[in-house]
Amino acid sequence: MFEKILIANRGEIALRVLRACREMGIKTVVVHSEVDREAKYVKLADESVCIGPNPSPQSYLNMAALISAAEVTNANAIHPGYGFLSENADFAQRVEESGFAFIGPTPASIRLMGDKVSAKDAMKKAGVPCVPGSEGALPDDPKEILATGKRVGYPVIIKAAGGGGGRGMRVVHNEDDLLRAVEMTKSEAQSAFGNPMVYMEKFLQTPRHVEIQVLADTHGSAIYLGERDCSMQRRHQKVIEEAPAPGITEAQRKRIGEACTRACREIGYRGAGTFEFLFENGEFYFIEMNTRVQVEHPVTELITGVDIVQEQIRVAAGLPLSYAQKDVKLRGHALECRINAEDPLKFVPSPGRITTYHAPGGPGVRVDSHVYQGYFVPPNYDSMIGKIITYGDTREQAIARMRIALSETVVQGIHTNIPLHQQLLLDPEFLKGGTSIHHLEHKMPEIRALLESQ
Repeated sequence: MFEKILIANRGEIALRVLRACREMGIKTVVVHSEVDREAKYVKLADESVCIGPNPSPQSYLNMAALISAAEVTNANAIHPGYGFLSENADFAQRVEESGFAFIGPTPASIRLMGDKVSAKDAMKKAGVPCVPGSEGALPDDPKEILATGKRVGYPVIIKAAGGGGGRGMRVVHNEDDLLRAVEMTKSEAQSAFGNPMVYMEKFLQTPRHVEIQVLADTHGSAIYLGERDCSMQRRHQKVIEEAPAPGITEAQRKRIGEACTRACREIGYRGAGTFEFLFENGEFYFIEMNTRVQVEHPVTELITGVDIVQEQIRVAAGLPLSYAQKDVKLRGHALECRINAEDPLKFVPSPGRITTYHAPGGPGVRVDSHVYQGYFVPPNYDSMIGKIITYGDTREQAIARMRIALSETVVQGIHTNIPLHQQLLLDPEFLKGGTSIHHLEHKMPEIRALLESQ
């Protein structure tokens, strides 16, 4: 097992990894930018290294600085968390070439799954169901593009092969708009991702976003930890996640879970990963794989009892998984609300100093957050300041506990999206379960009116 791990991230995920390491008796090195010098996890780590100024390219995205920090502190491995360089194959390769273990998949797996076209091809070969669409990247020939659109059937969605985070997508409802949409998406993809390649998929009308959590080791074992429903989204960004997904049968879970673990074995995957699907009319359609720990991993931990971060570390150290598939039992229900420092009406970031802070508690309540009273939320990074996760024997109990937890949470000095969450937990459609990925966008005018009247 590793003696010392460098945590190449910030915020709540840095604290989450640090806690896992401490429980395992592993020493930690935390890196930080200048503005994060006073962060809680920096104080809790065995060692800390300032890796640069506040802008991400000069700190958390600075590969040379991160590897140098591992060298000077004699770390054995680097955990990338999520975001920043966690899915950067070049970084993973540089880490390993520098003599450190990368706590994540191989660079080859990251490259394969990071390109949406190659990922879809690999999934088809492994028998994972995919959304009907183009066979690989769209060609330059306009006639072939139009023929593909006709074969797939409108509406279609044009996606950047190297895209992510909801960027590089364009929905097309008829043939007249197709060629222009393809050119616009290609241009956007080149600008945002340095890769102009795009592909086409059938645009599903009212799908849900359901994802499968997997773990795989270097000894040929791969398991799935059930599914999560992440359909409550705004502009392709997840707001609320839950596990298990409402309405998914054990037979459906087993069928898609086994397909995902089979794919892991076929591509030689290692570590934690998430297969993301659109789910409509009882069918799963693969959209992408995230080759890292997910923001929403706690809901899976609560219903399975599996510590996903610790399993990541074990696998990276060459150890076998602690669990076989027969050991995985789903119990109860868990819900996660992402708490962002943002205006709940305008959805613009709200950086600043937290003057008053009180975290919720009680049965079945977990809070993953790095903030505290007096903490300064910097404007340089993602606006998420924490996650509130609740567990219950039933979905109804988990929701009731979340309502209570949100009502107990106090964050003053900045704005947060807690009022939005409180309204969503009263929404009759959400309470029934199984809302589509478009539900929140349709619901926002009503929610905005309610919040403005308060």
